[in-house]
Amino acid sequence: MKTIEREGCRLAHDVRGSGPPVLLIQGTGLHGDGWLPQVDALAPRYSCATFDNRGMGRSQPAGGHLSIEQMSDDALAVMDALSWDAAHVVGHSMGGLIALDLALRAPARVRSLSLLCTFSRGADVTKPTPWMIWVGLRTRIGTRSQRRAAFLEVVMPPGFVSAPDRAAVSQRLAPLFGHDLADQPSIVTRQLGAMSRYDATPRLGELAKIPTLVVSGALDRIARPELGRKLAAGIPGARYVEIQGAAHGVPIHSPERINALLSEHLKAVGS
Repeated sequence: MKTIEREGCRLAHDVRGSGPPVLLIQGTGLHGDGWLPQVDALAPRYSCATFDNRGMGRSQPAGGHLSIEQMSDDALAVMDALSWDAAHVVGHSMGGLIALDLALRAPARVRSLSLLCTFSRGADVTKPTPWMIWVGLRTRIGTRSQRRAAFLEVVMPPGFVSAPDRAAVSQRLAPLFGHDLADQPSIVTRQLGAMSRYDATPRLGELAKIPTLVVSGALDRIARPELGRKLAAGIPGARYVEIQGAAHGVPIHSPERINALLSEHLKAVGS
């Protein structure tokens, strides 16, 4: 694990593998190790860089005002530290917004885009719905086991975890999320605020020259499939894939499906 200093934050990042560079950017409340299922699959053929977004995990402190633009500058700073002129960029959820901003502001540095369970306008997912309010409250109140169960309900498909298995699954997933699933990192509120202020929709046409893959989970109640379809429709030439039976956490609950799509996309684009 290496660190770089940028705007009041010590950004922690890591690289595994060898080959063409791939930068993976995660979403809210998740640190860089959340990409381990993808890094394990891609590292034999690609150099895979992951990092903790500012205020999350080992990237501390968060610094002042938090924005998607600031976090995309952080991503570019990681690329600079690795001496990468350009990379394939993969983003999940909020990480998809960061990837979009990076591509819009520095298109020459993006060889391809892979946008997973994401959207072009943050307000489309941060505006509270009755379901989000109900489940969100359950992730913050009640016993620790009840909060873990509520969190799994947010990111996993129905029936993925049976009640007797929840404790074991929560324990197994904690290292990927970087925290006990009963606890939500304090930076999440600021990350959601940053998302709510960002909208790439009017500029999506500018990404026409960047090979783009957009993936949605059919059961995703956060980045709903219609938002993925809208995102893909706005980027000329983008490929859209909707995975049946998948929820917001599909890179973790069905990594083989995501890894196959990423491998296919990166191979088609080339180095």
